[in-house]
Amino acid sequence: MGGATTEGSIPLSLRLLETSVQRRKTMSTISKDSLKTSLLQLECHFTWTLLQEHVGLEALEDTIQDHIKYAEHNIVDYNILSYVCHLKNSNEEALRNLRKAEEAIQKHHPSEIARRSLVTWGNYAWIYYHMQKYEEAQTYVSKVENSCKKLSSNADGKIQLPEIYAEKGWALLRFGRNYFEEAKNCFENALRSEPDNPDFNAGYAIARYRLQDCAEKFGEEATPCLGALQRAAQLNPQDTTILALLALRLLHSGRGDEGERYIEEGLQKTPDFPIFLRHAANFYRKKGKVNKAVEILQKALALTPNSVVLHHQLGICYKSKILQLKKRRYIPQEVVEDLIQLAIFHLKTVIDKKPVFFSAYSELGNVYALGKRYEEAEEIFQEVLQRKDLPCDEKQFTYFSYGNFQRFHMKSESKAIKYYIEGLKIEKDSYGRKRCSEAVQTLLEQKIESHLGDATDIGTLGLVHKLNGKKQEAIECYKKAIALDPNNEDYQNELADLQLSISS
Repeated sequence: MGGATTEGSIPLSLRLLETSVQRRKTMSTISKDSLKTSLLQLECHFTWTLLQEHVGLEALEDTIQDHIKYAEHNIVDYNILSYVCHLKNSNEEALRNLRKAEEAIQKHHPSEIARRSLVTWGNYAWIYYHMQKYEEAQTYVSKVENSCKKLSSNADGKIQLPEIYAEKGWALLRFGRNYFEEAKNCFENALRSEPDNPDFNAGYAIARYRLQDCAEKFGEEATPCLGALQRAAQLNPQDTTILALLALRLLHSGRGDEGERYIEEGLQKTPDFPIFLRHAANFYRKKGKVNKAVEILQKALALTPNSVVLHHQLGICYKSKILQLKKRRYIPQEVVEDLIQLAIFHLKTVIDKKPVFFSAYSELGNVYALGKRYEEAEEIFQEVLQRKDLPCDEKQFTYFSYGNFQRFHMKSESKAIKYYIEGLKIEKDSYGRKRCSEAVQTLLEQKIESHLGDATDIGTLGLVHKLNGKKQEAIECYKKAIALDPNNEDYQNELADLQLSISS
């Protein structure tokens, strides 16, 4: 009675139900795995390896929102904003931005909707996947795949569109200096199909500009970007961002007056465009016109009050004004105090909004020191040096700044030497390492030449030469140090190791 049973007295109907559930689970797993495989083939922000540890999400969101407000054709901005919203665990907001991207595509490219929507649809698919809405995700995967087959001349349906290369390039630029080289390559690929496209040329020129700027900052080789900027400016003279970057490169090349004409032209064309104003202010600050730079930055900040870059630039300008005042015989103390407070406010805002803006920590430490707020300076230097995500070249420059703080503000040459050497011990060639090397070598040589140096200073100079790969100079120093301190085993061991490495 009660129906057939199987072994173990489990009703057959229940066993069949369990088998059916297991089969559905297995099919669901297979379907989900297949979907993930398809998702990984898509060209969109989720497959471009854009890591959030390289940016401050709040600052990046503010930057994109500002660009949407002041720039035209915002498809690229809405797409990357959707990805940022996802990283902030706001998938509904991400979907809203993708709908805005679709509206922009329909408005600006009504005859190319499929071609222009591939990245947007890819982002849709990934966001629905993360929301565990697998049917919707599959729908968008299919839309991309079907569109690619129609647009492609290849049998396998693979497609390489210049617009996608360019959109990837713009996204990479947004995520900071770790991505600039790849961004340049993306714009190069886009330009192979459309060499005269103004947008692609602008992206390529900006990537080249940022690569050269970073290389100079960190003491590396870089290909000059002036030609790329000039070509981009010729193709679109209305792009005042390009005009400003061109002006900055001309200033760097000793052609500041020529550069200033481009800045004045930009101020006529786009007097209320914050991105241009930021670069224009940077130009005037580097040209020594700090008050003019502050005036422009304050105007730009009124337009985009959340801009981290503008806060940083203002902090640097106020620091420059403090240093200028301190050179005078009579210093109006209340003016200096006001400038110190302003600089601190803007630099703290940078760090709060974008904790990976590492150079701002040293700037803030230096401003605290200028205001004789030494404990706060010490605290900010220690905070950045203890960060696990501090890149080697940034760490070297921070050690240089911290060494200067110990030397000039705390009047401790021994601690300055210690921290310069810490920067030197990091083997990566960089501007910061070079500055550490120059500073510690000069300091030690001055002490030794003035007969204030002892065996310790000569031995330390030997270590500096050794870290710089100058073995013969290091040997000479260790020999002199041993002559003054014959029982020092450390010097004897270092000397023996160096002599052995030369002879072997």
